[in-house]
Amino acid sequence: MTSGLPKMMARVLACLYTLDTGSLTASELAQRLQVSPASISKAITFLESMDLIRRERDERRRERYVVDDDLWYQSMIRSARSNDQVVEAARQGVGILGPGTPAATRLENVARFLDFVSEGLIRAAEQAREVLYTKTGTTSDGTTKPSSDHGPTPAPTATA
Repeated sequence: MTSGLPKMMARVLACLYTLDTGSLTASELAQRLQVSPASISKAITFLESMDLIRRERDERRRERYVVDDDLWYQSMIRSARSNDQVVEAARQGVGILGPGTPAATRLENVARFLDFVSEGLIRAAEQAREVLYTKTGTTSDGTTKPSSDHGPTPAPTATA
């Protein structure tokens, strides 16, 4: 909540992350948190829009809400990419206001700042994913070797 997540969304996320399975149905969430199904529905919709949880169907075809390590990576990438829209609007504003005007200079600085921060965020997320989510396995000679645990999803590359 201190980072801006509304209370119910934070409760749902905390509930899922503190379970060994990292997964519950809406009904199970409502029961555990002692809230209405409507509250869970609203929280799930919000958390999905932020890429902080995902839906899966279990063997009984029930929707389960799941959290895992890769969701934080995906959320960071989505956040960085959403800045692209602001950068584009700022650069269009520069063209409309005329280069060199104080307002256009401000908008260009916004675009440059967000480009720089987004590129750094994407790079940091990719590096963290490699470092934090790589397991080490033991070879036959007793040495360790890294083995990826985050699946075959290719990491997006930053654009300048």
